[in-house]
Amino acid sequence: MADTTFIRTVLGDVSADALGMTYAHEHLILDSPLIAAVFPHIRLDDASAAISEVARCRDAGVKTMVDAMPCSAGRDVVRLAEISLATGVNLITATGLHHERYYGARHWTARIGVDTLAQLFIDDLVIGVDEFDYTSPILQRTEHRAGIIKVATNGGKLDARDQRVFEAAAHAQRVTGAPILTHCEHGRGAMEQISALAHLGVSTDAILLSHIDKVTDVGYHRDIAETGAWLLFDQGVRQAGNPVPPTATLIARLAESGHLGSLILGTDGARRDLWLEYGGNPGLVWLAADFPTKLVAQGLTDADVRQLLVDNPARALAFR
Repeated sequence: MADTTFIRTVLGDVSADALGMTYAHEHLILDSPLIAAVFPHIRLDDASAAISEVARCRDAGVKTMVDAMPCSAGRDVVRLAEISLATGVNLITATGLHHERYYGARHWTARIGVDTLAQLFIDDLVIGVDEFDYTSPILQRTEHRAGIIKVATNGGKLDARDQRVFEAAAHAQRVTGAPILTHCEHGRGAMEQISALAHLGVSTDAILLSHIDKVTDVGYHRDIAETGAWLLFDQGVRQAGNPVPPTATLIARLAESGHLGSLILGTDGARRDLWLEYGGNPGLVWLAADFPTKLVAQGLTDADVRQLLVDNPARALAFR
């Protein structure tokens, strides 16, 4: 079994102790023809802008970020490595697959079997991510390895595509020990995702559930926490103009019920209008520079904030 003290970044493995303040769900490069044509508001294609935006976060204390875009959907591991080298911030890239909407129904990702897909994920994790991100007939693996597996569903019951991707991801997780990061559409489907992955042999403490703070029902979050999975709250930056962000209130209520140890944070900053470098607001730096004050105003201590941003992600992102 892998040493539980290491995290795999695009520039190599680091110890969990070296992770520091961590953003657990980000998007720094999103660049594909489909995104440019269909989702231009999330196109993030400028490495120089990303370097400047990440540098602002670094200057506020951030040491690690997870880039959550998986295979062949706008990911560029070469530019991620450039951003990491330029800023000194650890970057973790994802393997796995996102929603079909980022590929199209006839994309190759819809036409290969579970075993082939699982091996592709494993190769991303243990050998290196393809320089061309599987968009070229030439496969040229880099030295930059993935450190997390990404999967997504549309909510409740998994469809046939979801099941195939989950089976491949679970196999890759069991072989490598990498954590699995999930996308919960509109914050829903977390319990179904946990059930499906656990049935496939994935330990619940290897599952990180994104976007679930879109749902403000604290009972929903307590149920998730009781499974042993990680709750990844990443909507706070969109609430920056609110004197009392709903995500801060939700965190405070979960802390009161003893579930602070299950929470990690990110910005899911996959929108140009959130980045200072693209003329938006409040900037990715808001999570490190301003959100802690919102949490303290809700009754959390500085130690609690450190647990959310430093201690918990060091455990959640470690290889098992």
